[in-house]
Parts: sequence; C-alpha cells; structure tokens
Amino acid sequence: MASRSAAGVIGLVLLLHLVTAAAAVEGNWREEQARDRVPRVPGQGFNTSFAHYAGYVTVSEQRGAALFYWFFEAAEDPGSKPLVLWLNGGPGCSSIAFGLGEEVGPFHVNADGKGVHMNPSSWNKVANLLFVDSPVGVGYSYSNTSDDIKRNGDARTAKDSLAFLLMWLERFPQYKGREFYLTGESYAGHYVPQLAQAIKRYHEATGDKSINLKGYMVGNALTDDFHDHYGIFQFMWTTGLISDHTYKLLNIFCDFESFVHTSPQCEKILDIASTEAGNIDSYSIFTPTCHASFASSKNKVMKRLHYDPCTEKHSIVYFNLAEVQKALHVNPVIGKSKWETCSEVVNAHWGDCERSVLHIYHELIQYGLRIWVFSGDTDAVIPVTSTRYSIDALKLPTVTPWHAWYDDDGEVGGWTQGYAGLNFVTVRGAGHEVPLHRPKQALTLIKSFLAGSPMPVQSSAHSDM
Repeated sequence: MASRSAAGVIGLVLLLHLVTAAAAVEGNWREEQARDRVPRVPGQGFNTSFAHYAGYVTVSEQRGAALFYWFFEAAEDPGSKPLVLWLNGGPGCSSIAFGLGEEVGPFHVNADGKGVHMNPSSWNKVANLLFVDSPVGVGYSYSNTSDDIKRNGDARTAKDSLAFLLMWLERFPQYKGREFYLTGESYAGHYVPQLAQAIKRYHEATGDKSINLKGYMVGNALTDDFHDHYGIFQFMWTTGLISDHTYKLLNIFCDFESFVHTSPQCEKILDIASTEAGNIDSYSIFTPTCHASFASSKNKVMKRLHYDPCTEKHSIVYFNLAEVQKALHVNPVIGKSKWETCSEVVNAHWGDCERSVLHIYHELIQYGLRIWVFSGDTDAVIPVTSTRYSIDALKLPTVTPWHAWYDDDGEVGGWTQGYAGLNFVTVRGAGHEVPLHRPKQALTLIKSFLAGSPMPVQSSAHSDM
C-alpha cells in the first residue's frame, strides 16, 4: 500500500491530471504540439528526419511552477519505438545541458558555442527521447513563487516529475500506454527510482496506466550514502591517486557520520587527498581537463582522443543565446537571467535527501521492472567500487556470473553481472558521464537495455584462431 504521504501526493497529482485531461478532450493537444514544435535551432546546418518539440508543462498552478522539456521523436518509425526519459542530477543540473547537449541527445553543441552538430550515437536511434530540466530552478524551468527554488528536495521533485509526465502525456496522447523507461545519471540515482516508485504507487491508487513504466536504468548513480562514500576512498587508493597513509587516515577520520557531517579532522585529510590527486578531472581521471589549448575544435589532441573536455563551456555559450531561447520557446522572463548548467542555489538549499534508495530497489524489484545499473570505471566521484558495494548490499542472487562484454569493434566494452531483479554493467574507460566518453558503447548499452537482452559477448569473428 502507498504511505499516507505518498497517497497525498497521488491525490494532488490526480486532481491536476483530471483538470488537464478535461481540457485535452477539446482537442487542445494538437494546438499545443504545434505551438511547441521546433522547426530548426540556430546554427543547425543540416536537416533531420525526425520532429522535435520544446516548451513548458505547468506542474503546480498554485506555485506557478513549470518544468522545461525538449522532446525528440525517434529517428525512424517513432510509432513503434518506446518512450525514454533522461534526467541529470546535481541536484540542480540541467538535463538539456548534459544529457542532451553532450551525451545522448541528437544535437551536440559545437565547440564555438554558436551551433549544433548531429550525434551519431544518439539514443533517439532506438527510442523517442524526452529531456526535462528538473526540479524548478534548474535550466529553463521556473516557479513564480518567491523562494520556491530554495524548497526543493527528493519528495517534491518526484511529485512534480509525476505531475509533469501525466500532463505531458495529455499534450502528446499518442504516447499514452507506450512502453516507457526512465534513465539518468549521478543524483538521478535518487530521482529515477523515486519517480518509478511514485508512478507505481499512482498506478495502484488510481488504476491509470497511461504511464506504462517498464523499467529504469541509472549510471554512476548516487545510491547509498555509506557505500558511496566508502567506495570513493578505496577507488582513489587503488587507482594511485592518494598515498597509503592518506587512505588509512581517511578510513579513520572520515567514517560515515563524519563524512556526511564533516569533522575538522576529516576536512583536513580530504584536503590532503585532493592535493595528492593533483589537478585532474575527478569525473574522468584519465582524460585531460579543460584548458586553453582545447578552445578550438581543430585541436589535434582532442581529435585523437575523440573527446572534448570543454563541452560544458560550449553549452553555456549556446543556451544563453537569445535566438536559441526564442527557438526553444523559453519564457522571456527566464531568458533575462543567465542560464547555468547547474544551479548553485538549488544545490545549496536542497531539502530532504534520502540516505539510501536501496529500500526502493527492493520495492520495485517486486513489481518485475527491468532495472539496470551501469558504471563508467574511471569516475572518482561515484566510482564503480561504490556502486558494487551498494549492489552487494541488496543481497540479490547471481543469475549470470561476472564476464566481459564486447563492442561492435570486438573490443572489451566493459564487464557485466546479472542478478535476480537487476543487471549491472560497467563501461570500460568511461567517466562519470558514460555517453560523453564512450558514446558508441553507451548506444550498445541502451539497445540491450530496451531489448531486455544481455550485453553482447565476443563473436567468433573476433575471437582468436
């Protein structure tokens, strides 16, 4: 049964849903889709075979709260493809900036910040792809209520996201009942399972199956405070970022409680660890940091690496352009303030935050949802060690033992293990943003996930004679 608080959330969302549904009966959804259609974006020097839409969905009339979305139909035969929602974390970071602009979206921002280019590994090759800036105060999303963006937290984010989905489906009714999957990374390790839980409880309370949730997948995901923090120290030590002595001191002075509520001793050792690690990108420890020599897309090193470490800076330029905001139907009032990839205000004032979402995994596994967890193995922020400890804490029986999986070139793409109710996949050489560092492997990942198939194993064509 849903808890009392969950039932209250469901009641409010249901009321909003009914109001919106009544309006949709009049056929307004066709007008709303036409209004949100984006013919082209500035700096788009190519045509596309798919339609895309951008705009706002009001999630609370009382607060004047609206979430911004950008939706891309599948590149081919969208009527037969599932609907996939992507969420970035932070909390406070934009799904448009990261998930769309540099990871899984069809359009990636050019190095000059003045245009876009096609992403050959876009996830809209296999799905209809929806990006949402969540919660209010993130990206182009907003609230008309003073200080509302200082009142975000896990519970309200799930509530607003559920309201968004129900009302977005009234605007795009052709996706009602379509197979639906949640995906995301980092703090979306909270957002995604919490939203999945809200959807399932809404189903149980109302019988409304317009959101046909089939499963979810999260990457380098914040999951359990204890295991997440415990795994960081071990990863830093085993990858050679810190000394033996510092590793021992971290485990002495930065136990679970003092790490969450940092003590002076823990702060001192963390500073030492940071100094020892040096000026690296903790989100991708083996790739270069963004500096002046990467300012041009013609940079020889960048071409050799097939990776641009300055993608976030490009997005800051592009999404602050007035002509871009006009093309995406951004609220003109919002456009007057500076667009940011991540909101420090939202992050600094975050309210309720569950210490662990493992109990939600246990609840959702009982529903038979398809649940996958993936991890780029060069991330020192939420490293593969942390994720493995969290999965181990679920105490799920192993179904398929640990083994390598292979990409299209016959190279090891990572490793994987199947559990009863969950599949775990690592992506070799990828950092915190797996699709940014290993786009082709990430496309293989989403293909396998949506098909409910194991990651590919080495074919005979690539095996040794």
